[in-house]
Amino acid sequence: MKLQLALDRLTEHECFRLVEEVEEYIDIIEIGTGVIKEYGMAIVKEMRACYPDKLILSDMKTCDAGRHEAYQAFKAGSDIMTVMALASDLTIKDTLQAGEEMGTQVMVDLLEVRSKDRITELEQLGVSLVSLHVGKDKQSEGGFTTDLFSLVKESSFKIAVAGGINLESLSEIVQEEPDIIIVGSAITAAAHPKIVAKEMKRLISR
Repeated sequence: MKLQLALDRLTEHECFRLVEEVEEYIDIIEIGTGVIKEYGMAIVKEMRACYPDKLILSDMKTCDAGRHEAYQAFKAGSDIMTVMALASDLTIKDTLQAGEEMGTQVMVDLLEVRSKDRITELEQLGVSLVSLHVGKDKQSEGGFTTDLFSLVKESSFKIAVAGGINLESLSEIVQEEPDIIIVGSAITAAAHPKIVAKEMKRLISR
């Protein structure tokens, strides 16, 4: 299991300070959608230069212009970019093709997807990596729960999970053996981010 640090609703300085503090415990650095909108691809390029050995994910949340946005992310140094499962099949196919051409990965975000039919369609499109995701606004009604795994049961996907995950909820989630645990404010807003990241890494490495 990999630990992905989601950097969102942060300044550029805060992003780099946090990564420097917890880098030994994280596997993937996620440049969040809000950070990309604020600073553009420049922050992805700078993070790539500072951490050449880390996986970097750009959370593009692409809904259209799939090929163009995929190339933006990958040429800036991203190893992974995200496209929304609710986007058109053509948009998803274009991002997948760009990823194949660049030797990179595409993560399909299942935010608000509830249909097993859509899961089947994504498999048929050749999707290999998805994220089960409870959005920030929706977290006001509750964070990630293991019930969400039923959506992708018996699928062939690699699974990432995201949405208000913290130390209290992590142990139950780990039992489902997802491939990637995505954590944001539980680390970035913690009084001692390094301590939290270290403990999370310990829990997912057992």
